[in-house]
Amino acid sequence: MLCLLAEAAGIPVPSSKRGEPPFSMDANLLHISYEGNALEDPWAEPDESMFTRSVSPEDAPDKPTYIEIGFEKGDPVTLDGAQLSPAAMLTALNKVAGENGIGRIDIVESRFVGMKSRGVYETPGGTVLLTARRAMESITLDRGESHLKDDIMPKYAELVYNGFWFSPEREALQALVDKTQEFVTGTVRLKLYKGNVTVVGRKSPYSLYDPVIASFEDDKGLYNQADAGGFIKLQALRLRTLGVNRHKML
Repeated sequence: MLCLLAEAAGIPVPSSKRGEPPFSMDANLLHISYEGNALEDPWAEPDESMFTRSVSPEDAPDKPTYIEIGFEKGDPVTLDGAQLSPAAMLTALNKVAGENGIGRIDIVESRFVGMKSRGVYETPGGTVLLTARRAMESITLDRGESHLKDDIMPKYAELVYNGFWFSPEREALQALVDKTQEFVTGTVRLKLYKGNVTVVGRKSPYSLYDPVIASFEDDKGLYNQADAGGFIKLQALRLRTLGVNRHKML
């Protein structure tokens, strides 16, 4: 019936939608998901003709594509130097990433209602943005900030997945995340090649990376390896105590 109504209104209907569809599709700017029917067997490989936003990695160009994404307080704002809105950014990244076979994933989810469900997703632009954002954070977040953000991400994702976007707990977590992003500003350079996104450069005016301290050569006396001795002894104290006492019990 829907196909007939669409045709009557002059809306093109893909041939895959005529008759019993082999799977269902739900799409938005960020991604497209495929579920049901032919995909219900988690052992069955999806047919290549199903994918609409990316080429197969095997069919992607033999030459890598390099791009640069600029961030301001955690938000991606430029692509190769051009200022873009969030929608324009995702649209452009979907295209270039999809052309390089990036963003496919095949997973079995644990649904909120209790069942497991197999889904196949294409998220080309989002995959690139996640990699780039993590790279930007790697040089601008303190270790404690980074670990805390990683700790709360599963809870944040669970709230969004289960439909609690407007819940007070999600808003509280959002405030914490926003605080961590105050200095996540700079540029990330990435290589896109046959389904892979590789970070090949990152820079920021707020970078915490100090090449002098990180050097394996002369660090100008900023780091004394002998200082590690006491640190290691303190860290190992509980393990030594545990080992001595438990050895007595054997």
